[in-house]
This record gives sequence, structure tokens and C-alpha cells, in this order.
Amino acid sequence: MNTIENAKEIISSYKRDDGKKLRIMEVCGTHTHEIFRLGIRKLLPESVELISGPGCPVCVTPIGFIDEACMLALQKGAVICTFGDLIRVPGTEMSLAGARSKGAVIKTVYSPLDAVSYAESHRDEQVVFLAVGFETTTPSACLAVEKAKKLGLENFSILGANKTMPNAYKALEGSADAFLYPGHVNAITGTAVCEELVKKGVSGVVTGFTAAELLTALAVTIELSQRGEPFFRNCYPRVVKPEGNPAAIKLMEKVMTPCDSEWRGLGIIPMSGMILRDEYADFDARKKFSLPKITGKPNPVCRCGDVLQGKCKPSDCKVFGKVCTPLHPIGACMVSNEGACSAYYQYGNL
Repeated sequence: MNTIENAKEIISSYKRDDGKKLRIMEVCGTHTHEIFRLGIRKLLPESVELISGPGCPVCVTPIGFIDEACMLALQKGAVICTFGDLIRVPGTEMSLAGARSKGAVIKTVYSPLDAVSYAESHRDEQVVFLAVGFETTTPSACLAVEKAKKLGLENFSILGANKTMPNAYKALEGSADAFLYPGHVNAITGTAVCEELVKKGVSGVVTGFTAAELLTALAVTIELSQRGEPFFRNCYPRVVKPEGNPAAIKLMEKVMTPCDSEWRGLGIIPMSGMILRDEYADFDARKKFSLPKITGKPNPVCRCGDVLQGKCKPSDCKVFGKVCTPLHPIGACMVSNEGACSAYYQYGNL
């Protein structure tokens, strides 16, 4: 029996006598989409429940961040450079797409370095890059700041919403029996954090994104969970090494420092964000433009916060698929390509 067939057998044959379900949280939004796309949910027995978590950086970015970006564009006259999936995320009053319709200059880029290049060739314009992401993309934002500093670009800055996962796992403790850890994040951070979480009673498995990797990870989670004690296993060893990526870690530590950070649906999680160090303060858009403290107001009918905590499925939201669709999103989870609502809408409530 090959690896995939063996994993399928372990998954499909799993039963519990206590009537409870083994709740596994897909932390990564890409895992959610791939598990749907590959039809893996159809293989799960009644005794296993997959729930979506906060592993979509766009989805956990607070509404106030969108409001800040709109203020920079409309009131401060800054050129906003951003990844495309942020443009339609609703703020309190409008999205960046709405700001663009009012005359704001919003440019889609594919890398923070694209924003630096634009700032270098348009020195008469103030350029702000929206730095959103986890440990996977934070190094590229740090690299952009480093390059801008070397070039002496006084017209470049970042609006930061960079986040780190370890304290988010702690905040979600009890939301699931085990986590499927995002392989691309652990490729940067290594496995030490996950191993440390085991000592605090948090279980999880690192996995990749292919059918074989995801099935193996689910099978391993099921087998280890039956031992009745916290566990960790690296099921993505071809990419995730114990030490992670030392060069990326060193770059992040050089340019940024940890800070408390607001997560949509989760509130303020201590030391779960990254902010520019004092020596790079000239590139902090909040300081450069003296932005006031902005607290966004969520749409009361949107349940993105509950979805991100695993408290409900997207289909439990009253506006899901009706008022809230990818073309007319009410919440970030329907906008992002990694959002749980987007996955449920695209693939159905399986």
C-alpha cells in the first residue's frame, strides 16, 4: 500500500466511541483551499471536523488598517502600493477600491521592491507600501526598507500590519484539538516554536500543500491524537528545517521588533506584530504622516471574526453567498484568495 492509500485508510477508518469529534484547525488559508480543491473533505469520517483558522494575513488585518490606508491616499495624497487582494477589503466607510473611485492613486505591485522602484523613479511623490503578512512575507518588506534607506529615498515608507504566528496559536488554544501548521511560515521560523507549544499543551503538525502531504499530515494527526498527550510532528521536512531560514530571521530582527498587534476577530494579541525599529522610523508611514489612532468599525452582519476563531463555518453567516459574495464582499474572508469564506463559496459547504 502506497503512502497516499495508507493515509486514506487511517483517515477513513478513524472512529470515536465518546461521540466527540477530533477538531483540526487549518491555520493556513491555502490549506483550506487545497483541501477543498483536492476533495479531501469528502474522505473525512464523521468523527473528524476541519475548521478554518486565522492563517490568512489579509483576513486578520483589522478594519482600522484599511481606514488608515484610505486616509493616507485621500487626505495625505500618498501613492498607495499594495498587493491586489487588499484593494477590495472593506474598511469602515470604504475600501481602497472605493478610495480609488474618489481620486486616490492605488497601485498594484507584486513585491515590496516594486514599490521601492516606483518611489525611486517618482521622487516627487510620497509612496506608501502596505506591508501585510506573516513571517513568510515580512522579510521582503524588511528588504524593501533596507534598500530604500541605502538609496536615500525620503519619499518611501510602509504602513505595517506584519504579524507573527506563535502568540496567535496561544490565543487560539482550546479552539481545536490540533493545528495544521502552515509549512511556508515554518520554513522561515523553523520548528522550535511548535515544539515549545507542545510543552504548553498545544498539538500540531507542519505540512505542505500537495495531496500526499495533506493526507499524510491528517493521518499523522489522527494517529498521534489517540495517544492522549500533546504532540508535534514535522510532515514537511523537505522544506521545513528545525533552524528555519536563519538569513530571513536575521533580517527581520535587524529591521523590525515585536509589538502588540490587533487581529480581526481575535483582538489585541501581545507581541504578535512587527514594527520598524527606531533606526528605521523615517520609513514608518504612521510616524511620517502623524496618523491619528484609528479604530475601525466592523459591519455588524459580518461574522469574519467568528470564522477566523473557528467558532462558526462561513455558511453559518446569514449573509454568506447572498449579500456577501466575491463580487460584493462584506468581509475580508470573502475577498482574499486565502479566505475561508472564499473557499466555501467556491467549492461548496462540504
